[in-house]
Amino acid sequence: MARIVGGITTSHIPAIGNAIAKNLRDDPYWKPFFDGYPPVLEWLDRTQPDVAIVIYNDHGLNFFLDKMPTFSIGAAQEYRNADEGWGLTPLPPFRGAPELSWHLIEGLVAEEFDVTSCQEMLVDHGFAVPVSLLWPDRTTTAPEGQIRTIPVCVNTVQHPLPSPKRCYKLGQAIGRAVASFPEDLKVVVIGTGGLSHQLDGERAGFINKPFDLMCLEKIVDDPESLIDLSIHDLVREAGAQGAEFILWMAMRGALQGQVTKLHGNYHIPISNTAAGLLLLENAA
Repeated sequence: MARIVGGITTSHIPAIGNAIAKNLRDDPYWKPFFDGYPPVLEWLDRTQPDVAIVIYNDHGLNFFLDKMPTFSIGAAQEYRNADEGWGLTPLPPFRGAPELSWHLIEGLVAEEFDVTSCQEMLVDHGFAVPVSLLWPDRTTTAPEGQIRTIPVCVNTVQHPLPSPKRCYKLGQAIGRAVASFPEDLKVVVIGTGGLSHQLDGERAGFINKPFDLMCLEKIVDDPESLIDLSIHDLVREAGAQGAEFILWMAMRGALQGQVTKLHGNYHIPISNTAAGLLLLENAA
């Protein structure tokens, strides 16, 4: 049977992709950010998950304001990256896991989640940056040796957005679907984005450290204390783009049983964003 071995939360800022490409890990601006990741990379190397379910938000590469599904899941053999206009060089395709993808889709629909099934899907920096951070050798590894991935895209762009409670329940349904998959697979679930940030308007540059630290604490052992936050609460406390915290809530919902925090990091600012990182191990 498949099982979720852990969950990771990480920022997905486009500038991180450029810093990786330009090998700026030891640059004074970037070093405190990248120094947070070695314990996570060591855990991934030790645990060797077979599949990464990446919960992220598309920023206009695959979906735009004229067609914006609330929840969509990739069900392809591979996922391609493309130029988004951020100066990021498109990356080689990401390997898919279509059998598990279709199992997730069927399980979610059975639990009354209306998902868009994507047999072709462009993945933007919200997906590509976290995978590049967590598997830095991916582009030099033979395709058959690369981590298999499943993109789960949640709308954080076009209001109305799904609530933290709805996303937490989505994660719970993903967890149940993974547990019912008959193949012996180790799965890691990644929640991307945030923490607090606002990129435009009168509050551009807004960061709320106390709220971020509260979220980093509560999401580990008391996630249900966060599910009654509204989207308006998140926008007020974490900025317009801080609503990406719903992606973290979906990740946390997928972890069933006892959860152990193995590592965490918080750094501000990276590109006007509060960058958060958590590594949670899921009990067998």
